[in-house]
Amino acid sequence: MTKTDSPWRRSSYSGNQGGACLEVRDDIPGAVPVRDSKVTEGPILSVSASAWSSFLDMAKR
Repeated sequence: MTKTDSPWRRSSYSGNQGGACLEVRDDIPGAVPVRDSKVTEGPILSVSASAWSSFLDMAKR
């Protein structure tokens, strides 16, 4: 995965206490990079945009 300067974003439901959060970016067409907010230099998982959309739909239910 190519490293960019695009900012990572977190759920608006996440607090600033440093709990277990995921961060995502929107800068790669067709893919959504995901990482652990507690391990920002750790691995990045890239999922397809359609899989991420399905995940969000299921999480909202």
